[in-house]
Amino acid sequence: QVQLVESGGGLVQVGGSLRLSCAASGPSPSSYAMAWFRQAPGKEREFVTVISRSGAITNYADSVKGRFTISRDNAKNTVYLEMNSLKPEDTAVYYCAAGLAGTMKRGSYGYWGQGTQVTVSS
Repeated sequence: QVQLVESGGGLVQVGGSLRLSCAASGPSPSSYAMAWFRQAPGKEREFVTVISRSGAITNYADSVKGRFTISRDNAKNTVYLEMNSLKPEDTAVYYCAAGLAGTMKRGSYGYWGQGTQVTVSS
């Protein structure tokens, strides 16, 4: 069973940057597509971005395209989310997820981390 642990969240001002990390452990983490989702208070958990097993293919929600970058280091079993030009609407708990099919749907992911809080203040 794959275990995921996120880190790197925190409080940042509008326009600032943060880098989230997701450390994976267990059998063959590199065999999974990895994604980031986020959930703001009172809202549904929503897709942010996904990266393929090799890292060659990525996909982003329109709301973060051009500002966020996902990457992975399979040698370290770690996925990163670089977030730039942060806005107040980016405030949410960010979750890392692993799944065999790298889609934008929550149901495609069988493994989830505990989440890390990102707060963007104005």
